[in-house]
Amino acid sequence: MEKINSDKKRIINNILKSNGFFAFLFLLPAFFFFTLYLLAPIPLSGYYSLLRWSGVGEGVFIGLNNWSRLIRDSTFWLAVGNNFKLVFLSLLIQLPTALFLAVVLTSKIKLDKFFKTVYFFPMLLSTVAIGVIWGYIYNPNVGLLNNFLEAVGLEHLILDWLGSRRYAIYSTIVAICWRFVPFHMILYIAGIVGIPEQLYEAAEIDGANAWVSFRHITLPQLKTVIKNSVVLSIVGSLKIFAEIFVMTGGGPNHASEVMATYMYTTSFDSYRMGYGSTIAVSLFLIAFSVSLIFLYLTRKKQ
Repeated sequence: MEKINSDKKRIINNILKSNGFFAFLFLLPAFFFFTLYLLAPIPLSGYYSLLRWSGVGEGVFIGLNNWSRLIRDSTFWLAVGNNFKLVFLSLLIQLPTALFLAVVLTSKIKLDKFFKTVYFFPMLLSTVAIGVIWGYIYNPNVGLLNNFLEAVGLEHLILDWLGSRRYAIYSTIVAICWRFVPFHMILYIAGIVGIPEQLYEAAEIDGANAWVSFRHITLPQLKTVIKNSVVLSIVGSLKIFAEIFVMTGGGPNHASEVMATYMYTTSFDSYRMGYGSTIAVSLFLIAFSVSLIFLYLTRKKQ
């Protein structure tokens, strides 16, 4: 009996001394909240999408009626189109600009730390503050942009940037790109710093100029970083909400509507939680599918 008890104590002591056991204990609270707030809402939203529910009381089960309605909802497809405009322009503007800044700021220029701080500043501002700032910039009467156009003699270009159905979505995209360029810039800087200096030294000895070194050393070494950056940009563009909600609220007349703003107004302004959950699930499925397709294509190509 004493031998059995001593064996039990030894086993328990081994478990307690195990790094894996303590790692599990420390990760358990984070995993609990991750499951509660990030994983659990996905199947719950799928269930709510089968209901006609105002958010108060019990919902009425209506099967796939919300999904049938979603397929015929022109506003939803307009929002999807705006999201993909944001995806395309983000990839076209954010990533090349961020890569250019990263290359310049890692090329041993003077005041590089100062410029890194200045360029990273937009990421330090809150989303609401950015929306308000760009709202003032685009203000048709006292806004910085229209005043600048008037000062340089381009009065014919003055517009109500956020009040125009044609230009509202593109105006918000400019603000979004301005905010997230620094994020991707930091990713690229970290990747460039990790490239062995010997590669550039060998290229310089062989007579390679800056462009050849960038093309044949920097870009290949940054492949993984660029792929991750593209995925983050795609997912972020598909679920963007706060900047557009603060600047336009999805208007005018849904011209700058995206899936997240449409989901919010449907759920909390119109009190159609069931239909709002349908939009939320569709947003998740679209973002998840696009990310998987991109990862599959890039992996297959490699």
